[in-house]
Amino acid sequence: MTKKYSRRVRELKQLVEDRPYEPLEALELLRKTATAKFPESAEAHIRLGIDPKYTDQQLRTTVALPKGTGQEVRVAVVARGEKVKEATDAGADVVGSEELITEIQQGRMDFDLLIATPDMMPQVAKVGRILGPRGLMPSPKAGTVTFELPKAIEEFKAGKLEFRADRTGIVHVMFGKASFSADDLLANLKALQDTIDRNRPSGAKGRYWRSVYVTATMGPAIQISVSSLRDLILEA
Repeated sequence: MTKKYSRRVRELKQLVEDRPYEPLEALELLRKTATAKFPESAEAHIRLGIDPKYTDQQLRTTVALPKGTGQEVRVAVVARGEKVKEATDAGADVVGSEELITEIQQGRMDFDLLIATPDMMPQVAKVGRILGPRGLMPSPKAGTVTFELPKAIEEFKAGKLEFRADRTGIVHVMFGKASFSADDLLANLKALQDTIDRNRPSGAKGRYWRSVYVTATMGPAIQISVSSLRDLILEA
């Protein structure tokens, strides 16, 4: 069955040539194709030469976007004792101990990120089946299992994102808003690329980067030259 596109999308697809674009050129085009009636995000879809079914080919880490995400991040913290007040004072939106875990079991999900102190992880594991599919399960590798709550809360609210490769080896990341300048989007995308390179899985063999596409939330996919992005040096 042939997929049908709206007239708006068909017209936008005609603006995109079937070729790899230089990074800045692609991001300027992304901004041009963000014509939906709501503030669209900028998304990156990066295919890597990995097979995540093998533990030494999995990619899960965080990136600090220098220009932020453009979104308000609602942070929940599971802690106990003095750490509860510490998280509240640091600006966490939802804070609790065992009672918060019970509320999550009952369906409470009014947060975008969950941080837990290490001593609470056995309790958090009880709701792993709820948190896992939503990408909300705290992880030491992602920086969401920590006793350093003020630092973690500040970083994630300022633009730190957790991401992972899906089971097909593709990384899907929102790296800003389509309303950002092309230069700001490029700074965020370059930070993402650097992070992916620094965290190359030990089991990755052969060509690591396969393709990079960027798109506005409701816009067409725009291919970026992998070599141009990786060779790019941005001025501080």
